[in-house]
Order: sequence, then structure tokens, then C-alpha cells
Amino acid sequence: MTSTSQLASASQSARTAKPAALVTGAGRGLGLALARALLADGWSVVTDARRAGHLAAALPGAVVVPGDVTDPAHREALAAAVRGLARTGGHRLDLLVNNASDLGPSPLPLLADVPLAAARHVYETNVLAPLALTQLFLPLLRAAAGTVLNISSDAAVEAYASWGAYGSSKAALDQLTAVLAAEEPELAAYAVDPGDMRTEMHQAAFPGEDISDRAEPESVVPALLRLIATRPPSGRVRAADFAGAPA
Repeated sequence: MTSTSQLASASQSARTAKPAALVTGAGRGLGLALARALLADGWSVVTDARRAGHLAAALPGAVVVPGDVTDPAHREALAAAVRGLARTGGHRLDLLVNNASDLGPSPLPLLADVPLAAARHVYETNVLAPLALTQLFLPLLRAAAGTVLNISSDAAVEAYASWGAYGSSKAALDQLTAVLAAEEPELAAYAVDPGDMRTEMHQAAFPGEDISDRAEPESVVPALLRLIATRPPSGRVRAADFAGAPA
């Protein structure tokens, strides 16, 4: 039987545990900028990237697990890294950021021409991997009453020619987020549209075009940090709506 003192000790441990975040796709762009900001804010961060050789220098102090989120073995490696933080550092998983995304072929093809293998990989990366990671980490997120950030796009709600595979995958991610919020009311679950950014993926969507007028990913991060800190009701949100909002 668990004693009153044991329950009090467990409650105290939960309150004093250090916050940790898992941020996928932090090799570049928004994932890298957000992971760097969380580290600077005192979080412990586990992250991954398919190209991760530079991350030890780019994210000093982070736990970097190279790999692809569509690989079940890689997802298990991420889980082992997160559990390792909890075991050795007294951390709790407060935040899961499903940021890793696949755009599909570049230039973007019309639906009539989308290779099904490419569309399948877009869905594996943008929908099924976030679902798998959410399932994997739900026990830890529940224990921390944590937050899930699924990085979405305006292409999830607007019909842009040639964005069919990517946009429909993000629409599916939005719906998964909404259902998660309904099923797990103690969690905060957001599908976040960060807006257009000057990233490698956005450049691939517009090959040969000048995208220097787009915002740098670092400029979006303060809005995401405000969202995490203020925990408004779960749902689909635009980062622009949190720009300049009080934390």
C-alpha cells in the first residue's frame, strides 16, 4: 500500500521535475530555431534530424538523435533518449513538437501528376509519424499535463494548385490535433500555422524564385514560446496571432 508520505514525495517530484521538450526536424529552419530558444530558456531538449552532423555545435547541450521520424526504430531511439533524461536528470516531458515535414517533389506537381510513392512518403512524415510519436509519448505527456505542438500550414485550409499532397497531409494533421484535444482534455494540443518563412523547404516549393521577403524562422519563435507559456484553449492557431502577445 502506498503511504501518505510516498504520495507526497511523488507529488513533490512531479512539481520539481525539470521541463524537457522533444522537437523533431531540428536540422534547420523552424525546428532548429525553436530548439535553440528552448535551450536558452532553460529547457532540456531532445531533437533529431536526418542531417544531424552540425547539431552538436548548433545546439550545445541538446540530446541529438540522428534519423528519420518515419522509421519506427528511430522513434524508439527518441523514446529511449527522453526516458534517459527522466531517469538520470529528473526531467518530465512537457512538450512534444512535431515539426519534421516532407514537402514532396519539387517543383510541386498537380494532383494529376503526383507520384503515389512521393505522396505516401509525405503522409508517412506529416501525418503518421506525428501520430506514432504522440502515441509513444502520451503516458509521459499525461503525467506532465503537457503540450503537443503540431506544425501545420495555411495549405491545410486553403486550396493552392500543386499543393495537394502537402496541403491535404497538413489538413489531416490538423484533424488529428483536434481529436487529440477532445480525447485528452488535460493536454494542450495545437496545430500551429507558422506563416511563410525563409526556409530550405519553402525555397523548394518555389524553385528559382527569390523568397528573401519571407520571415526568418527565428522571428516566429517568440510567438511559439508565448503559446507554450500561456496555454490558451487547444485548437488550430496562427503564430501571427501570438506575435507581441504578453507571455
